[in-house]
Amino acid sequence: MIMRTIFGLVSILIFVSNSASGEVVRAEQNGFEVNISHFVAAAPAAVYDELLKPEHWWSKDHSYSGDARNFYLEPKAGGCFCENLHDGGSVQHLTVVLVQPGELLRLRGALGPLQGLAVDGAMTWRLSVVDHGTEITVVYSIGGHVVDGLENWAAPVDGVILEQVERLARRIETGSPEEN
Repeated sequence: MIMRTIFGLVSILIFVSNSASGEVVRAEQNGFEVNISHFVAAAPAAVYDELLKPEHWWSKDHSYSGDARNFYLEPKAGGCFCENLHDGGSVQHLTVVLVQPGELLRLRGALGPLQGLAVDGAMTWRLSVVDHGTEITVVYSIGGHVVDGLENWAAPVDGVILEQVERLARRIETGSPEEN
């Protein structure tokens, strides 16, 4: 009985430590910031390599084409985090502004429906070495002017970014971004 209880507590702790957490740091009329963190049992170099392949892990549900295989990321200043459309069109989701291989990737722009608003954003992916793996931290800050304010956008954006981080982690750990 004691061993079962100890095993149960350890299982819960392992689950919690491997779970992603998202937080709306601030949500105001003129902007918001979300912060996501997730531990991955892989070296930063492996995490970084997979991060550069959004076609492997980004959700098709958060695309214009309905097919995540249409995403690509050019890991250089001025590079594009883009998506090809079926009719020959394309979407620039974000622009790469800083690349420090294995450590940091910073992008600028407004994702999804935010593109049509008078806003801009900075998204930073930081990879930190932690005991037996990597801590992925994503900070996405959006600012600008929207008639009805930006505070109500914070929680949905946090949810979308959290989902992508979880998908990236699953892809690295299991080979598939999908939940089992």
